[in-house]
Amino acid sequence: MRPAENRAIRDTKVGRAEGGGLSLEVEDGLAAVRDVAPGTLMLWGNAPAFTARATLAAEAPSDWVLTLRNAMPDAELSAELDGGEILSVEALPQALPTVKQWRVSLRPGATARLSVAPPDWQTREPFRFAALADVQEALPRVGDIYARMQKDDTLRFILFAGDLTEGGSREELLEFQERLEAGSRIPLYATLGNHETFAKDAEEYTALVGRGSQSFTFRGVRFTVVDSSNGTLDPSVEEQLETWLQASRDGVHVVAMHVPPQDPVGLRGGGFASRGEAAGLVGKLAREGVDLTLYGHIHSYYSFTNAGIPAFISGGGGAIPETFDGVGRHYLAVDVDASEGLREVSLVRVD
Repeated sequence: MRPAENRAIRDTKVGRAEGGGLSLEVEDGLAAVRDVAPGTLMLWGNAPAFTARATLAAEAPSDWVLTLRNAMPDAELSAELDGGEILSVEALPQALPTVKQWRVSLRPGATARLSVAPPDWQTREPFRFAALADVQEALPRVGDIYARMQKDDTLRFILFAGDLTEGGSREELLEFQERLEAGSRIPLYATLGNHETFAKDAEEYTALVGRGSQSFTFRGVRFTVVDSSNGTLDPSVEEQLETWLQASRDGVHVVAMHVPPQDPVGLRGGGFASRGEAAGLVGKLAREGVDLTLYGHIHSYYSFTNAGIPAFISGGGGAIPETFDGVGRHYLAVDVDASEGLREVSLVRVD
């Protein structure tokens, strides 16, 4: 009755790790811990900005190298002890724009707050991001999409609505991440799709990418992704969603998921398994003032509304497209403003 329950439970453990004398907890699970050893820590970011609490054992080394993959190109690290003392941080050069590395001096036996963010993340200036989904078996060709995005230097990040790979295996996900780092100058923040569940119910996705359901803010706009890969929301995820909706009731809110609650082409059945659940979710999003909903799963492009909310399906990452629709590979360029809300959504064709 709860096909996504185990994934929801695993989500709560993302960003927590111990090793090498370090105990780490990333707030809200906005980064996955890829490796921790004495003096070294590697994270995979899944949000533009996040904080973490790092506690060192008394015998742990004081000098640590933090590597953040899938980072904003202009991300900076700051570190301070619980008492407010600022710790020394040195940025180390890296060849790839979305890989950042710093040397930071922590204090054995003490707890430090580590904050990673670009310098403008708390402003309320308008900005543009890309929306994409459903790469799947087109993984070897996804570089074409990144190359097209390179022509638009205003894009800050990619919001990905699921189905990164065909089978969700560790090898495929690692290949996705390697191609992303090699081909894209901006990071990609994702939720999982049904294809990720093919591999041990998305255990590899959780370990390598992070949470399937999470929420973050950037320039005054809230972004929430939820795991709908089984055509339903787990009750615990719906409870989290209600918290995030309440937090942004008076602000701009973008919500993304893989399977849309309602398929805009009713005969196809590409939405939630329960029409009642779908209607209830859409009504909730509308009542709480969500400004934009983004979906994948259906391998084409559709623009419609959910109870008055602008809604887009953009499943053009390269997976087998709908026949004869003439859309092909594509992504969306989305302009938002913390004061005005949604400004514009543009279809960008790659093929």
